[in-house]
Amino acid sequence: MKSPTLTKTIQLLVSIPVLFFLPYLAIASPPPSTVQCTTGTYNCIVTNAYGAFPDRSTCHALSVMYPSSEQELLKIVANATASKTKMKVATRFSHSLPKLVCPGGTKGLIISTLNLNRVVNIDKCTMKITVESGTTLKALIEAAAKANLALPYTPYWYGLTIGGLLSTGAHGSSLHEKGSAVHEYVTEMRLVTPAPADQSYARIRVLKAGNPDLDAAKVSLGVLGVISQVTLQLQPMFKRSLTFVTYSDEDLAEQAVNFGHQHEFADLTWYPGQSKVLYRKDDRVPVNTSGNGTYDFIEFRSTPTLAIQTIRSAEDTAEAAKSADGKCAASQVTTSTLALAAYGLNNNGHFFTGYPVIGYQDKIQASGGCAFGSEDGLLTACVWDPRIKGAFFHQTAVSIALNKVKEFILDVQKLRDLKRSAFCGLDLNTGILMRYVKASSAYLGKQSDTLDFDITYYRSRDPMTPRLYEDFFEEIEQMALFKYNGLPHWGKNRNLAFKKVMKKYNNGKAFLKVKDRYDPNALFSSEWSDQILGLNGSVIVKKAGCALEGLCICSKHVHCAPDKGYYCRAGKVYKDARVCTDESSI
Repeated sequence: MKSPTLTKTIQLLVSIPVLFFLPYLAIASPPPSTVQCTTGTYNCIVTNAYGAFPDRSTCHALSVMYPSSEQELLKIVANATASKTKMKVATRFSHSLPKLVCPGGTKGLIISTLNLNRVVNIDKCTMKITVESGTTLKALIEAAAKANLALPYTPYWYGLTIGGLLSTGAHGSSLHEKGSAVHEYVTEMRLVTPAPADQSYARIRVLKAGNPDLDAAKVSLGVLGVISQVTLQLQPMFKRSLTFVTYSDEDLAEQAVNFGHQHEFADLTWYPGQSKVLYRKDDRVPVNTSGNGTYDFIEFRSTPTLAIQTIRSAEDTAEAAKSADGKCAASQVTTSTLALAAYGLNNNGHFFTGYPVIGYQDKIQASGGCAFGSEDGLLTACVWDPRIKGAFFHQTAVSIALNKVKEFILDVQKLRDLKRSAFCGLDLNTGILMRYVKASSAYLGKQSDTLDFDITYYRSRDPMTPRLYEDFFEEIEQMALFKYNGLPHWGKNRNLAFKKVMKKYNNGKAFLKVKDRYDPNALFSSEWSDQILGLNGSVIVKKAGCALEGLCICSKHVHCAPDKGYYCRAGKVYKDARVCTDESSI
């Protein structure tokens, strides 16, 4: 029998999703600065868009500087090099989860690209655009569209900077042309790096197509220097025809391998707790095709703060009660409501009247209005804004080679069939987004054609509090990374995803050689970057409760939460996995 409190929580979880679809204002409070200093530009704390790194550590820096031109950037890097000061680059919104932005220690320098945000040039004849590295994806898309041009493939969230998304290998979904990673369309990059004293301590490197160093710089994790400008190859503006359809996941293992070849912008959203898959049938159509649709993805819109906080509070209560009932009921309502609202699609800029939705590339490819409003006193915000104590989550994003995808999905289905309700938390948090990415020439890019599995799930604000059915999610994570040798997304994931990760890259040693040439004193490196690059130490942190946060894979019960009934046990399907299991749920 459910307690009155839990019953009320279930009712809230079921009813609250409707609030996401109330009329919203475009003036939502934009996210706070991720660099906060106590004295002007000194004594700074650096974080990410979510207000917490995977290990919850606080990142300090002595100062921050905001260059507004390449020459200013050159002077800043030269002065820091001369004084042997550690440096890291911070972007406007800092959407990477790991500590790529942290210089380590308390005496480092943050170089913000906030003011390096101009479109330098658009060449209509060659269809190329040159932008400064702090330019947002939104600004680039809009500038290209004014010239009747388009960047063919991008991430879905346009609150990213060009320098940031390139450095972490961000991508959309496609197996067509060069694939969905933005770095595949880079034709030139200008990079400011340290230099010897006889070169005034800093230099501008111009890397053009054909220069092998460009394959290191295109996905660099920020350890080579500061990207100043980037030139990207565009295409003539085109339209897309998009239809979402939902099917059973019964044949997902077979369909997932082939679906990406059938549609240019194909992706899938899997709701394993409901045994459903949302297929995105999305293709290029001639620019004269009738239609003026747009895609303003609902979860990237400004959302009433009260709704955000109420949803989180209700999920916290369901977690504390160890009941999946509320999450299962809410996930059904959420997915149904999203489908009814066509996920934010409309046919004419105002209303959704039916599929297919046909619109220009710049209106379909990406969205993210909650990041670009004006201050409204936090009445509305992005759902993850740390100031309002709303959504707080882990993200596991792993790309698996297409020839291994079928077996991986079958394994996840075997695990799901053992306890279907354990997966309702995934369904409630947008399901498992599956995007296609092609093999890359970038040294730290994809090693083969892959399907990227992007999983978002509940994270407690107390690092010592285990999650409901967390052993299932941990098993999927370890299965993807180690049984199927998946590649972690550089800008997402928990610590354990980067364990010995460089051994998975055929050109990992070539990347490190470029790094040594560009920055021989490792001024753009940090303890964290050294760990993930396999240079010094390990990303694994062994301490009480470390497995709860993905800082380690449990090998002892104390790595879980034995005082709360969670013990380190073998996986249920992937027996080599070691996961924190709630013994009371067995």
